[in-house]
Amino acid sequence: MAEDGSTASESEEYEYHFRGNVQYNGEPLEGVGISLEGNGFEAETETDADGRWEIGVPEKATYEVTLDEDTLPKGVVVAEGGATREAEFGLTKNASVNFFLGEGNRVTVSFFDQFAQRLFNGINFGLLLALAAIGLSLIFGTTGLSNFAHAELITFGALMVLTFGSNLGWPLWAAIGIALLLSAALGWGLDAAIWKPLRRKGVGVIQLMIVSIGLSLALRYTYQFFYGGSTSQLPGATLPSDIRIGPIALSWVDLLSMGVSIVVLLAVAFFLLRTRIGKATRAVSDNASLASASGIDVDGVIRIVWVLGALLAGLSGILWAYFRPGVSWDMGFQILLLVFAAVTLGGLGTAFGALVGSLIVGVFVELSTLWLPSDMKYVGALVILILVLLFRPQGILGRRERIG
Repeated sequence: MAEDGSTASESEEYEYHFRGNVQYNGEPLEGVGISLEGNGFEAETETDADGRWEIGVPEKATYEVTLDEDTLPKGVVVAEGGATREAEFGLTKNASVNFFLGEGNRVTVSFFDQFAQRLFNGINFGLLLALAAIGLSLIFGTTGLSNFAHAELITFGALMVLTFGSNLGWPLWAAIGIALLLSAALGWGLDAAIWKPLRRKGVGVIQLMIVSIGLSLALRYTYQFFYGGSTSQLPGATLPSDIRIGPIALSWVDLLSMGVSIVVLLAVAFFLLRTRIGKATRAVSDNASLASASGIDVDGVIRIVWVLGALLAGLSGILWAYFRPGVSWDMGFQILLLVFAAVTLGGLGTAFGALVGSLIVGVFVELSTLWLPSDMKYVGALVILILVLLFRPQGILGRRERIG
């Protein structure tokens, strides 16, 4: 089943095709499962009575084609090259992918190994969720706004890396640096142009939330207009998982992503707990009127929070683009509910609660695929949110102090 709802039998509608012929000892094998994934597209099919299969794809790109060994006859395995092949097109619109079969015993992955791998992926996912969730929580804590346009701040960071790193060919480190600076500038600009004027006019929280929904839609479809509806890859996003720690297979991108997330989260904690501006942020969150009477520049603090929140969201989007992998116009919207779930689960307006909630959501989303279909893993996280709030409505770390 393709992401857009089409099936492999409908592959004729696509211009480019992968084909293959599955045989063993000269005899065709019928009903062997073949799946394809890449460039934001997924599809699957089975071999016909002649052992042939074909899958159409929307555009030329690099894809992973996998033969399901569980559908092979007993005692038959993929003897050379593995059951997953990386495939791409040459100068033509058709490409062949062949699997070499032989006798042998299939090696299955134990439940413990799958659990360990998914637990690692869940922690990694939870950390990048935390970057976005903490920014959202800081904004809510200081302004009371549930910002639905936060999803587009996530997307913006990844799109800027795509623009400067892939489209313009800049070095990756420079593209990421520019993307983060532009993300921070976007947060500053949105507060200066929209949110501060609305606050001064005394617009209510509900009206502000509706404005954020409209802003989210406007930005999202602006992204689609300029970048199209396809999924693109950032440089280095398809590096193989050639590092093994026990049962866990990971790549250098995974290690770098986790390292960056941990360092940034520690820096945010230091900012909130140890710096003067961080303490002022907590004071504004607790009681803006009292903070203003104490000489704190409330508007200045909120402006800093918007810049920091947008910066964290942009970084989260970059890491999310590598985790998926891929960049698309609506990628931030795809995880927006999970970000809100993490913030609510940890405690509204509580930055450290957002971190805890993000880790719980990330780990649960990945571990749930051991028992649930992958299409339902996000649903399970929202069910956990509901169950926790039934017993603790304020969230795990929710208390009177909104931040910290």
